[in-house]
Amino acid sequence: MELVGHLINGEIRTDASRTQDVFNPSTGEVSRQVAIAPANTVEAAITAAAKAYPAWRNTPALKRARVMFRFKELLEKNSDKICRMIGEEHGKISHDAMGELQRGIENVEYACSAPELLKGEHSRNVGPDIDSWSEFQPLGVVAGITPFNFPAMVPLWMYPMAIVCGNCFVLKPSERDPSSTLFIAQLLEEAGLPKGVMNVVQGDKEAVDTLLKHDDVKAVSFVGSTPIAEYIYATANANGKRCQALGGAKNHAIVMPDADMDNAVNQLLGAAFGSSGERCMALSVAVAVGDEAANRLIESLKQAMQPLKVGAFDNSSNDFGPVITREHQNKVNGFIDSAEAQGAEVVVDGRNPSIENHENGFFVGATLIDHVTSEMDSYKAEIFGPVLQVVRVNSMQEAMNLINDHEYGNGTCIFTRDGEAARYFSDHIEVGMVGINVPLPVPVAYHSFGGWKRSLFGDLHAYGPDAVRFYTKRKTITQRWPSAGVREGAQFAFPS
Repeated sequence: MELVGHLINGEIRTDASRTQDVFNPSTGEVSRQVAIAPANTVEAAITAAAKAYPAWRNTPALKRARVMFRFKELLEKNSDKICRMIGEEHGKISHDAMGELQRGIENVEYACSAPELLKGEHSRNVGPDIDSWSEFQPLGVVAGITPFNFPAMVPLWMYPMAIVCGNCFVLKPSERDPSSTLFIAQLLEEAGLPKGVMNVVQGDKEAVDTLLKHDDVKAVSFVGSTPIAEYIYATANANGKRCQALGGAKNHAIVMPDADMDNAVNQLLGAAFGSSGERCMALSVAVAVGDEAANRLIESLKQAMQPLKVGAFDNSSNDFGPVITREHQNKVNGFIDSAEAQGAEVVVDGRNPSIENHENGFFVGATLIDHVTSEMDSYKAEIFGPVLQVVRVNSMQEAMNLINDHEYGNGTCIFTRDGEAARYFSDHIEVGMVGINVPLPVPVAYHSFGGWKRSLFGDLHAYGPDAVRFYTKRKTITQRWPSAGVREGAQFAFPS
C-alpha cells in the first residue's frame, strides 16, 4: 500500500514512528497510509530550513517572485490531478475542489507582487542631513499547521507569502488528506525553489509540539478548531513565537422580511451545504426575522433541497460529497439527534442516506432544522456538516444580539433590500467578515481573512496585506553623513 511521506530538503522521506490510514470517504475504504513523523524527523525539516535561510533571505525579491510565477503555471497545468487527489481523500466534488484550488492560486498571484509589497518606506531630511527609512525583513524559519477541509487552499494562504518574503517554511498538513498538499509542495520545487526552503512533515501532536517548542521556529500559522487554536496560540507564545491561530465558527445569516427570498434560498443552499458544510465560513444558522419570513423561508428551502444530490467525489452531477471520517459522520448525526430531542423540528432529514454503490461511504444528506433555540447543543456547537438550522426572532436587533452573544465571530451576512438596515448591520455586528446579500464573505487574496472573538487568536489575519506584516519584522534605520569639517559638540537632551 502506498505510504505518503515527508518532503525534507528536497527529498521524499518515509520516516515514521507510526503510520495512519488514509480513507476514501466516498467508499469508506483505506486508500493509502501516511507516515507519522517522530520528533527527530520534524527537527530534520527545521534544520534543513535553517540551513537554506541565509541564501534565500539574500535572494532578491524579484527572483523570489519569479519562482511564484512559475509555481502558478504548474498549479494550473496540474489542476485536474490535484483536484482528483483532494476528492479521493477529502471527498470534495470535482467542481468544489477546483474552486478551492483557484482560491489558493489567487494567493500565489498576490505573492508575485512581493517586490512592490516589500519596498518599505523612506523619509529624507527628518533632521539636518538625516534620512530615515524602514525595511521589512524576514523572520527566519516559520511553520504552518493546516486542517483537512482545504488541503490545497489553506496551505496556499500561508507559505507562498512567507517564502516570497524571504522566510523558509515547514508545513504540517492534516494527516487525514495529505497527498495533494505534498504534491503541491513538490511543484513549488519544480518551479525552481531551492532545496530546504519548503519542507513538509506529516504528523500529529508530536510533530505539532516539536514545531511549537523548537528555538529555530520564529512564527506559527494555524487553522483549525478553537480548542486547538487556543492551545497552539498559548504554547507558541510561551515559547516566544509570533502566532496567528484561526479557530472555529458559527456563522449566521439574517433573513429580513424584505429579502429577495428566492435569492436568499439559493445562496443559503450553497453556503450551508457546499463542501458538506465542512467550511469555517459555512452558513449554518439562518435567523429569520418574523414568523411570516420564517415560514416562507422554510417552505422555500424545503422545496429547493429536494433535488440536492449527495454522492461520490468523481460524479460532477453531485452537489456535495461525504464528510471526512466515519467518526465525524456519527458526530454530525448526533447533533441532528440532539436538536430533535431538545424540541427542534427536523424538516428535511439527511441522516443515513442511501448512496448506490457507495453504501459504506461517510455520507450525510442535506438537513434542515426549524425552531432551533440558542440553548440547544446543536446551536452552540460548530457542527461542521451539511446541516442548516433556522432560528426565529421578532426583530433585527434580536437577531444581531444573538450573533453578538455567540462565542464565535468569524463570518455573517444579512439578506435585505434595505440599505439603511444593511449599513447598521455592518457597523454594529461583532464579526470579522460580513456579507450584504453575500453568503460567503471570504475576502479576496489582496484583502485579509480572519474573524473576531474566539475565531481568531492573534493580532494579524491570514493572507493579503496582513501576511506581509506577519511574516516580516520592521527595521527602521536612521542615517546621517555630516558635512566635511562640520562637527557638533555632545548633546545631552533627547534629539528632536
